[in-house]
Amino acid sequence: MSYKVGISTATLYPMLTEQALLELCKRGVECVEIFINTDCELSRKFLSQLRNMLKEYGISVRAIHPFTCELESMMLFTHYPRRFLDSLEYYKKFFGAGEYLGADLFVLHGNNRHNNYPKELYFDRFVRLSEEAEKFGVTLVQENVARCVSGELSFLKEMKTAIGDRARFVLDTKQAIRKGENPYDFLTVLGGSICHIHLSDYDTDSDCKLAGTGKLDYPKFIKAAEENGFEGSVVLELYHNGYRSLDELYENYLYIKSVRDKTF
Repeated sequence: MSYKVGISTATLYPMLTEQALLELCKRGVECVEIFINTDCELSRKFLSQLRNMLKEYGISVRAIHPFTCELESMMLFTHYPRRFLDSLEYYKKFFGAGEYLGADLFVLHGNNRHNNYPKELYFDRFVRLSEEAEKFGVTLVQENVARCVSGELSFLKEMKTAIGDRARFVLDTKQAIRKGENPYDFLTVLGGSICHIHLSDYDTDSDCKLAGTGKLDYPKFIKAAEENGFEGSVVLELYHNGYRSLDELYENYLYIKSVRDKTF
């Protein structure tokens, strides 16, 4: 199968978003995930700068990731209905940014596991957000995050059962390892509902390393993903201390791409 390979601008944090995007564009990656780092980056003036850059270099945007992910318990999974409605209006700015930049996906972290919020209400809120995102041509996707209820594979399985095709997922390998989950289990349980992968490797010293430098056999992993119905995209998402230089990061991107193209 053919899937797109890219890098998240979050990997270059705290470099300014437009500078991070330019660095990735100059290296000719196939696609990017753009992390919106603050409210002013949702302005049409700023987004037009990004869109012009993407058009100039012929790069596509696979996903948008919001800086408000740390606040989603308070904003979206709140017991105060008026705050949710206001937050829903605010998230339309992100969905609109995705539409303007041509992004396919919008990544949600969701509710912190320490915030007492009923599963049924969570699923209802997710569906409402998904419906709004859909109006902008964007698919809402749930990421597995260790500090959130979504870190538990059992929760995501229940979510898939509860809301059916509305349940679409991002598999983050480092978050699975951090939570003590096996990344392969996500592939078998969620299958074709996974449409995006945040890729990194791990060993006994770190749960966030360059692909192919740790315990995760990436060719075997992506083959298992394909066999379980995965169709989507794979982006490198590392922390700034997970690589030594942008050249090294780009070389790792080329490795991931070579696995797809069977040229490794």
